[in-house]
Amino acid sequence: MTLSVALLTLAHILVFVYWLGGDLGAFVSSYTLIDGRKPVAARLMALNVVNNVDMAPRTALILAFPTGLSLAEVKGWMDVPTGAVAVVWLVAVIWLGIAWRIHLKHSAPQSIERRSDMVLRISAALGLFGFSASVFLGVLPTIPWFIGLKCLLLGFAITAGLVVRRALKPLFVAARGMAAEGPTPERDRVLRHVILWRSKPTVVSIWILITLATLAGIMTPV
Repeated sequence: MTLSVALLTLAHILVFVYWLGGDLGAFVSSYTLIDGRKPVAARLMALNVVNNVDMAPRTALILAFPTGLSLAEVKGWMDVPTGAVAVVWLVAVIWLGIAWRIHLKHSAPQSIERRSDMVLRISAALGLFGFSASVFLGVLPTIPWFIGLKCLLLGFAITAGLVVRRALKPLFVAARGMAAEGPTPERDRVLRHVILWRSKPTVVSIWILITLATLAGIMTPV
């Protein structure tokens, strides 16, 4: 294995390390946010930590595409059309810029950045489902099965992430109210319900899907 292939392999592995680790760290930090025994300042600081740590999995999700495609090409698992890898890297860089702009500028829910990010996520999930279906139905017979399986699992992981985003909307409303007016039993109830009941099952499913996708990625032919 050449140094360039080894570095690309390492980069792709680190994508999943930071995706899973960052997601786990963000979720664990959210428990301080819902702890009514903590001071408001500590709870709001926890929310800030969650938002910052969550950029690791958001960044990793985007980089999974160009690193994975590049690795599949250099290892000969896929016959990638000329220029396709460059296009995927370009789209990933643009998407990454959008994601970080949303984070740094605190873009409004209806901003063009957030709408673009949502379109890209939905498109990525649909593309992965379509690609994996083509592999398993024999439309793309030269693509190894483990790549089709990995893409299927990643498609489900992205879909689960969209579900979590929708589930978390009441959390930010309650957190803003707590910051402005202080905690109330009703706001604390909303925060606990969103984290423990609306989000936790889906978040855990993301961890499982990412782990299985990583396993599929290393189940390569000898």
